[in-house]
Amino acid sequence: MHDLLDPGWQPMVIKKRSVATAAVMFLILVSFFVFAGWIDASVFSHTSTQKPLILSREKSKSTQKQEFPLKCTRGNLTKTCPRDYPTSHKPSTNPDRPVPISDKTCPSFFRWIHEDLRHWKGTGITRDMVEGARRTAHFRLVIVDGKAYVEMYRPSIQSRAMFTLWGILQLLRWYPGRLPDLDLMFDCDDRPVVQAKDFHHPNARPPPLFRYCSDGWSLDIVFPDWSFWGWAETNIRPWGGLLEDIKEGNKRTKWMDRVPYAYWRGNPNVAPTRKDLLKCNVSDKDDWNTRLYIQDWVQESKKGYKQSNLESQCTHRYKIYIEGWAWSVSEKYILACDSMTLLITPRYYDFFIRGMAPLHHYWPIRGNTKCTSLKFAVQWGNNHTLKAQAIGKAASKFIQEDLKMDNVYDYMFHLLNEYAKLLKFTPTIPPGAVELCSEIMACPANGTWEKFMGESMVKSPSDSIPCTMPPPYDPSSLQDLIEKSNWSRKQVETWENEYWQSQNNKLKH
Repeated sequence: MHDLLDPGWQPMVIKKRSVATAAVMFLILVSFFVFAGWIDASVFSHTSTQKPLILSREKSKSTQKQEFPLKCTRGNLTKTCPRDYPTSHKPSTNPDRPVPISDKTCPSFFRWIHEDLRHWKGTGITRDMVEGARRTAHFRLVIVDGKAYVEMYRPSIQSRAMFTLWGILQLLRWYPGRLPDLDLMFDCDDRPVVQAKDFHHPNARPPPLFRYCSDGWSLDIVFPDWSFWGWAETNIRPWGGLLEDIKEGNKRTKWMDRVPYAYWRGNPNVAPTRKDLLKCNVSDKDDWNTRLYIQDWVQESKKGYKQSNLESQCTHRYKIYIEGWAWSVSEKYILACDSMTLLITPRYYDFFIRGMAPLHHYWPIRGNTKCTSLKFAVQWGNNHTLKAQAIGKAASKFIQEDLKMDNVYDYMFHLLNEYAKLLKFTPTIPPGAVELCSEIMACPANGTWEKFMGESMVKSPSDSIPCTMPPPYDPSSLQDLIEKSNWSRKQVETWENEYWQSQNNKLKH
């Protein structure tokens, strides 16, 4: 690793902390970035080549909207955070409505924010409860006066923590000054760790821990995953542009002209359930109406990711979603295709899937009898093509409209805003934290990391205010929703059982 200690370089001074402490913590933060491959360590050495200015403040020629791109000056790549970005959010408003009110109601899955935070409604969240989540956290995020401060605890898998922090910084640029002060812990690993069974007693004080997914036995708080801003290690672009590309990819092959089988491509070695799926592949002995392919990311990187172009994978009538070690980021990419998604019974949920319904947005597949379940699903779809197309289009529409980046930022805003309301203490900057901004992360970046950060960066505040949060579910409505979902799954199981019973009867005669 290159020497990070450039004697002419020091971070900004934060009030009530010594320059020496701030410098040490800043170097630790930079070390995490270098470890992840995000930052070129030579940037901080005497032999570094000068990096040109990226952009200065400008106005978009098409809209005349003032933009605030990165300000990376030569020889001053990571020292300070600019102070010229707007500190308050002032969208254009109706002159007859001095206090702006959103005309847009948030998508229905936003209601789950209330459910995810329900465990702390009665007690609130104390500083001790937050610090209790440090055991597995990768970083601590504190927002004070609209600025982000981060204390890194350990490196995450690949660049998960880095792109998650990048996404939060973009939220602060999208809605400057709107988020209240807050203090949270974030775990970037896959599986939830805050087990509900450990907090059933009356004085339970579960630690609030943010992560990308949870399950019905855990209290972890779900948050949009890092890949919305790009997954550099697999060359998967930021969601905003990729979503448009998948939309265009859907148009290349009409649904009836697509391969009439179920398609899956992925890494089977991350979980036993995926290895089990491979038993359902076509062979000389069996044809389960599937076409399954192993994805070798090492070989794929050597070949320029030619077989992992997501917008070119909407070529089959049916696409399979299966979890990996936990939930899988592939979920949104699969559902974005207007092929009918065959969703193998999941254990885990991310922040948006609870807004989707079986038989409306996807076809449920049993996890314990994958092969027969998949074969029947494809058979049913090919015999009911209009209904199968409708399911695929409903999912694609949901992803294109409800999961566009504006709504991802709104979900982040409302989740963090509701979380901050529960805090029983005034957030303060921890001694080990350093201020973080887009310049500090992006200016020293190189390669794919630099490309994806440039593509996903918010250059100016939003023209509108966040969507209006829907109210919490009342107990009866929530129960009805769960029962309706369960009924749809049981209906599919009934159809499937009847189909295989009829097939067995034919064989007997």
